[in-house]
Amino acid sequence: MPANALIRSICGATTPRAPAMIVTIYGDLVMPNGGVMGMAALIALCEQLGFSESLVRTAVSRLVAAGRLEGERHGRRSYYRLTEAAHREFSEVARQLHNPPPPPKGWAIHMAPATLAALQTPERPLGRLAGDLFLAPDRTAPNVDAQLTFQIASVSDSSALRDLAASIWPLDDLGNGYRAFLNRFSALEMRGSAQQALLLRLLLVHEFRMLLLGDPRLPADGLPTDWPGEAARGLFEGLHRNLSQLADAAIAPLFEDMPAFGDTGSAGRPLPTV
Repeated sequence: MPANALIRSICGATTPRAPAMIVTIYGDLVMPNGGVMGMAALIALCEQLGFSESLVRTAVSRLVAAGRLEGERHGRRSYYRLTEAAHREFSEVARQLHNPPPPPKGWAIHMAPATLAALQTPERPLGRLAGDLFLAPDRTAPNVDAQLTFQIASVSDSSALRDLAASIWPLDDLGNGYRAFLNRFSALEMRGSAQQALLLRLLLVHEFRMLLLGDPRLPADGLPTDWPGEAARGLFEGLHRNLSQLADAAIAPLFEDMPAFGDTGSAGRPLPTV
């Protein structure tokens, strides 16, 4: 599918929310290129993805209020970067995207007297078994504030384990999401301008990032036999590499003539909202 047609198709089919897309832009594009982006450049980029200027400004205001972005004004221009806390979080997301952890070595059961929401992290996908008992992939040494942790040495019935995992985590919906990702992006023809390649890379990263956020990344014996996650990751990695090579010429102009962010003397002043 030609690049422009695929961009229109993806934007029409997935209708990404502006704040989430701006997070993707900062994580995939801005962080590796100095960490700061001008508001005018952000608006122009988002408009090509179907977001109006007013929608982008509103989204940035909300991200500032939520402690995700911080801004400065230099003359008549506004610039934004990730806050320190958001930078740490998105660095971890980038690691999950491009350098995922090794496959889990098995399973563990944790007994932890806390709510699931308090224990759950992307690195620690817990599924409640009953009461204070939680099932989780055993990736590393126990990192749960648990009273007891049991490591499962072997599983006698893999079919029963798959059924249990499917009852705890939304694997059907996630699998369908990975299949839709494969169907959508496998049709991409690697032709087009540098700007088209950049837009496609952002959409690629955004869709795959949203899938990863909901993926507990279970051991293979807990997944359906036709699990599409690995195929989706392979497609993501190949397309991201190829699109990055094509997009280089469109990236540099977005970060030209950037001011020194953080100098709040005569050159710049804090800008808490848009």
